[in-house]
Amino acid sequence: MSTVLAAFLDDYANTLRRHLDSPNQSSLSEGHELGRRALVEGISLLDLTENHYRVAAVAIRPDADPRIAEAALEFLLQTLAALDIATRGYFDSARRYEQQRTRADHFAGRDAFRTALVESLQDGFFVADARGTIVETNSAFGALTGYGAADVPYPLPHPWSIPEGPRYPDLGTEAQRFVLPVRHRDGRTVWLAVSTSALVEPEKNERIFVGTIRDVTAEHDAQARDQAASRLATAVGAATSVVEVLAVGLDELRRTVGAQTAVVSVWPSRHLGPEVYVSGAEGNSEADGNLDARARALLERARRRPGRTLFAIPEGTDFSEGIVAPLGETGDAALWLRFAAPRAISAADWTLFSLLIGHLSLAVQRARNFDQARATSLTLQRAMLGPIELPPRFSVHYEPALPPLEIGGDWYDVVPLRDGTIGVVVGDCVGRGLSAAVVMGQLRTAARALLLRGAGPAQLLAELDTVAARIPGAMCTTVCAAVLDPVRGLVRYSSAGHMPPILADVDTTGRLLEGGRSVPLATFDPPRRPEATTALAPGATLVLFTDGLVEQRGVDIDESFAKISEVLADTSGKLPREVADAVLSRLRPAAGYDDDVAMVVYRQPPAPLRIEVPAEAGQLAGLRKLLKAWLAAAAVPHDLASDLVAAANEACSNSIEHAYRNGARPVGSGRASTATAPSATEVGRVELTAQCDTQTVIIEVTDTGRWKPRSVDPGHRGRGIDMMRALTEDLVIEHSDVGTTVRMWVTLPAITFPTANPIRGTNR
Repeated sequence: MSTVLAAFLDDYANTLRRHLDSPNQSSLSEGHELGRRALVEGISLLDLTENHYRVAAVAIRPDADPRIAEAALEFLLQTLAALDIATRGYFDSARRYEQQRTRADHFAGRDAFRTALVESLQDGFFVADARGTIVETNSAFGALTGYGAADVPYPLPHPWSIPEGPRYPDLGTEAQRFVLPVRHRDGRTVWLAVSTSALVEPEKNERIFVGTIRDVTAEHDAQARDQAASRLATAVGAATSVVEVLAVGLDELRRTVGAQTAVVSVWPSRHLGPEVYVSGAEGNSEADGNLDARARALLERARRRPGRTLFAIPEGTDFSEGIVAPLGETGDAALWLRFAAPRAISAADWTLFSLLIGHLSLAVQRARNFDQARATSLTLQRAMLGPIELPPRFSVHYEPALPPLEIGGDWYDVVPLRDGTIGVVVGDCVGRGLSAAVVMGQLRTAARALLLRGAGPAQLLAELDTVAARIPGAMCTTVCAAVLDPVRGLVRYSSAGHMPPILADVDTTGRLLEGGRSVPLATFDPPRRPEATTALAPGATLVLFTDGLVEQRGVDIDESFAKISEVLADTSGKLPREVADAVLSRLRPAAGYDDDVAMVVYRQPPAPLRIEVPAEAGQLAGLRKLLKAWLAAAAVPHDLASDLVAAANEACSNSIEHAYRNGARPVGSGRASTATAPSATEVGRVELTAQCDTQTVIIEVTDTGRWKPRSVDPGHRGRGIDMMRALTEDLVIEHSDVGTTVRMWVTLPAITFPTANPIRGTNR
C-alpha cells in the first residue's frame, strides 16, 4: 500500500468515527472534501468503499442505534458525491468526443463530396469574399481564364481583367448576372457570362459571394457579327450608286474590323485602269488613289480569285498586315483592308470578314443593277420629256411631284422651225406618276409632229383634240401652244384650258396673255380653236408654265401670278436661267411642290446698244459695265459675255491710245495700233455698238482716226488684234481716211444639257 493511500484511508477512518460519535453537517462537509481529495490523489472507489465498511463494522455494535448505521451510509454517500459528479462529467465528455468525432468524419466526407461536386461542374466556379478577392476556384475556372486554384487568392484588380474594357461590376451592389470580356493568361480575349449569389458564412458571420462563369465568346461573336452586318446593311441601304455604296460602306467596314485603311479598286472595262475608292487614308498618297506597285499587284491578284475568297497579307504567318478579297463575282473589283499594326486573325475574325465583305459585295452589285436600270429609265424618260438642246435665249425647268421618277404628266417642248420661228408647247395631263407620263409622251410627240408640219397654235390644239380623244387618260389635258417670231417680234398663241403665259417688257411688271383661250383637250367639240397675237418688245421676257407652279393650298392663284410678274420686272437684265431660278425661289412652298411643274422662259433679243464716249481711258469702266448689262439682257452666257467684254475693251483701248495720241488727253493702256490723229486740237470720240439677232451677236468699235499698220516687231506690246481674234468667232477691221471700224461677232451656242444622270428639278 502506498503512503498516499494509507494516509487517505487513515484520515477517512478518523473522520468517519467522529461523525458516528456526533453526526453533524460539519463532518459531512469533511466527507465531501475527502471525496474530492480521492479524485485528486487517485484513490480508487473500491479502496475507499472497502475501508469505509471495515471502519464502520468495528465502530457500530450490533445493538447500536440504527441511526448510527444511517449516519455511516450518509457519510459514504457524501464522500462519493464528488466522485459521482466526476464520473458523469467523464462520460459526458466521452460522449461529446464521440459526437464531435462522428461529426468531423461526416464533415470530411461532405467536404470531399462538395469538392467532387464543384470539380464536376462544366462552368467555372468561384468564391469571393466581401472585398472581391477570389478565394476558391475549380478547375473549369482555371481553364476558362488561365488562372487556376493553385494561385488563389486573386485580389482586385483580378489578373484577367482588361483595363481598357468595361468596368468590373461591384458584386455587392450591381447586377448579379453580367457579361464581360477578360484577358486569358495566353493573351486572347474571352467573353464570360457571370452569375453570382450573396451568402453569409456562419462561422465568421461574413458576407461572401459564390458564382459561376461560362464562356459565351461564340455567342458574343455571333451577335457582334449580326450587329455589324446590320449596321453595314443599314449604312448602304439608302445608297443607289456604286460610288455612294463604297463611300459609306468602306467607312463602316473599316471601323467594324478595326482596319486603318480600306481600299477598293474597280475596273470599269478591260481597256481602262481601275477606279480607286479609299477610306481612312487621310494624309497618305492613297487618299488620292495613288497606290504603290505592291498594292496594285495585290488587288489585281485578288480580283481574279473566286468570289468570297479571302487571304491574309502576308500569307502563311501568324500575324497579318491586312486581308485582300475579291469584291463580287464578276472579277472586276477587289478589296484591301490594311491594319495599323500586324495582328493575329482568329477563326471568328475570318467569319466576320467573310460576312461583311459578302454584304458589301451584294450592295455593290445591287447598286450596279440599279445604275443600269436607272440609266435605261432616265434615257427613256428624258426622250419622252423634251429636247436636250434648246435654241439660244431659252431656259426650261421641270420637276415631277413623285420622286424618284424624272417625269410626270407635265411637259414642255421647244421646236425650231424652218422659217426661223420657234414653236413652244407646255402641257399638263390629268393625274401623276408613270401613267400620266405615258399619256404625256404620246401627246408631246403628236404636238411636235404637228409643229414640224407647219401647224399654227390654234390648228395644233384642234388636231390634238382628235389625238387626245383616242388616248386613254388624255381627256381634260390642258395645253398652251405658241409660235415665236424673234425677227418680227411677235408671238402667236392658243390655250386649251391652260395657265396663261406671262409677258414682261424691260423693267416692267409682267402681264397675263389671256387671249386665245378655250376648253381642255377632248372635252367638247368647239367649232374652231381661237388664237391670239401679241408683240414681243425688244428684251421682253416670256414665261409659260403649268399649274403646279402657281396653285398652292391656301394661296389665291392671282397672288402667284402677281409674284411672277414682280419677279420679271426685277430680272430683265438677267439670263433666262437666272429668271427661272428667281421665279422658283419666290414661289416654292416650304414643303416643296405637290404637283408636277414645267416652265419655259424666253428672252426676246434686246434693242441695239450704242455708246459714244470721249476717247479717254477713264471711260472704259463705264463702257464695260453697260456692255455687260446689255449682253445679260441679250441672254448671252456669262463665259461668252466675258470674252466679248474683254475683246471690246481691247478695241476701245486701242482707239483711245492710238487714234488721238497727239491730243492733250491721258494715255490709256492699249496694246495694238489702229490710227493716227488728224489734229492735236480736235476732241476725239469712240463709238461702240452692239446688236443681236436670233443666232449672232455683233459688236463694232469705231473711231475717226487713220489706220496705222502694226510694226514688224511690236515687242511685248501690239497683241491686241491677236487677242480680239482669239476671243471672238470672227474679226474684221475696216480702215479709211475718215476712221477705223473694228467689227467682231460670235454665234450664240445652243443650250445643251447632258442626258446622263440628270438632276431632278434643275434648270436648263
